[in-house]
Amino acid sequence: MGTEEINLLRKIASYEEVKLSKILKELRLTLAVAESITGGLLSKRITDVSGSSVYFLGGVVAYSRFAKEALLGVPKELIDKYGTVSREIVEALAWNVRDLFKSEVGIAITGIAGPDTIEGKPVGLVYVGIATRGNCSTFMATFKGKREVIRENAVDFVLEKTILLLRGG
Repeated sequence: MGTEEINLLRKIASYEEVKLSKILKELRLTLAVAESITGGLLSKRITDVSGSSVYFLGGVVAYSRFAKEALLGVPKELIDKYGTVSREIVEALAWNVRDLFKSEVGIAITGIAGPDTIEGKPVGLVYVGIATRGNCSTFMATFKGKREVIRENAVDFVLEKTILLLRGG
């Protein structure tokens, strides 16, 4: 993939951040994020949009097991049972970051960017959790490619799912 193609893809991706911004402002919702696989990339992309301070309350990069437990209150027993990359963990992260920041929407993302597998799970596996009023929707995807590509695809995936969910889709 050449530089022009990458720049075009980034422009298209940034459109998702703008769409999310408009929806959050229109619905008067606040947002907080818990990131693992993306290492802060989701927060960066959200805050690339001018005016994001109106709805974005903050985020936690919980890259390690310790951070998931200590900063976001994920029970050790839950991690022991399901591993750090699972539907159960991403759901706990989404609820807990929502509670931590007292936001209307809590988004969490965890996964494996590679090059090594973790917990016997494949490289490219991503889980997303989106906690809103009384409900947490979870999504799973598997992406191929190098670390950077997997992480960018993971951010695009979570933005797309959040937009669809907030629009009632």
